[in-house]
Amino acid sequence: MRVHHLAFRTADLARLERFYVHALGLAVVRRNEARSVWLDAGGSLVMLELAEPGEASPAAGAMDLVAFAVTPETRALCTERLARAGVELEGSTDFTLYVRDPDGRRVGLSSYPAPLV
Repeated sequence: MRVHHLAFRTADLARLERFYVHALGLAVVRRNEARSVWLDAGGSLVMLELAEPGEASPAAGAMDLVAFAVTPETRALCTERLARAGVELEGSTDFTLYVRDPDGRRVGLSSYPAPLV
């Protein structure tokens, strides 16, 4: 079993797309200008969707996490890309960088060497 897709709801679709495309480097694979943008995350989809009026936002300061796999070699490039996009690091470990997306979701970029079995 693997993750098929993640769906992130937002009041500002363009802002969330800029973060995931420009700061994280995910590629757009499908677009419905008025409702959603689908991004490729290594074969899994990240679906950015326009929230309904009055829909709750992610809880401020929540520690739930979505972590994307990166290679150790690209970690420095990720750090530079985040800095160029004006995204502050929330924290880091030897293997993972932690940031928040514009809606406050906690996002990790991890090169932890655990096998996928």
